Amino acid sequence: MNPVLFAVLVIVTTSLMGSSFAVGKLGLAYFSPLLLVGFRFTIAGLLMAWWVRKKPLPSSLGEWAKIGLIGFLQTAAVMGCIFLSLRTITAGESSILTFMNPLLVVIWGTVFLGMKYRFAQWAGVILGIVGVFITLGSHLQWETGTLFGIGSAVSWSIATLLVKKWGARFNVWVMTAYQMLIGGMLLLAMGVTLEVPKMVLTPASIAIVLWLAIMASIVQFATWFYLLNQGDPGRTSAFLFLAPFFGVLSGWLLLGEIVQWHVYAGGLLIFAGIFLVNWTFSAKRKQPLAVTALKK
Repeated sequence: MNPVLFAVLVIVTTSLMGSSFAVGKLGLAYFSPLLLVGFRFTIAGLLMAWWVRKKPLPSSLGEWAKIGLIGFLQTAAVMGCIFLSLRTITAGESSILTFMNPLLVVIWGTVFLGMKYRFAQWAGVILGIVGVFITLGSHLQWETGTLFGIGSAVSWSIATLLVKKWGARFNVWVMTAYQMLIGGMLLLAMGVTLEVPKMVLTPASIAIVLWLAIMASIVQFATWFYLLNQGDPGRTSAFLFLAPFFGVLSGWLLLGEIVQWHVYAGGLLIFAGIFLVNWTFSAKRKQPLAVTALKK
């Protein structure tokens, strides 16, 4: 693949991932959190379900249940936690906490699936944990949003392992479409039962929802999966560290968020940790991390 095109597509997909935090926070002025993210993924899921309508669908109730569980964890839990976190912490902090996902995958994979990882990957996990501690200001008086941010990373990491375990039996685009649709519908249901619904329809609010559904969901997914299929997944996944960078940058540009020095310092350590966890130095020695179950 042409290196220039690869670099452009990496920037496009990671900037869409990262900037969705700031755009989502703008949307909270018009929608309650769960309702906003519910609209985002229900619309995206419906559009993608129409697009993959001629591809083979799951053939049994058990297979649909597996996609449903992935949808609950990957879309409903992850995105619900993210948008709830944005009520009390900045978009930059939320993106940094959420993208701890690759670090947690190493831990869960070792404990529950018996996966083996190299020294560099474990060094990345330790570096990332230190980075999180510094990002939070080296204290334990966390905001409620901090816990939601960590919850999004935990849910994402579990969903990643389930995709690694079950994903081969599904068409990747069918799985992506229906896990988004199921997760989006669950979020809509939670939005009208677990919180006081808020919806203000204006040209700006509609534009925000459409941007999140089309650009930050469908286009982002399509670009990322294309990159994974074109190159080595382990090397490509290393560029995920750019997403929280764009999260912090877009929070500053769109929301005027003031980023404290410890967020920069901790963020750099987290990016370095994610890089070490994902980077594949040798095709013969690689054990690529399953990070293809991405939203956002």
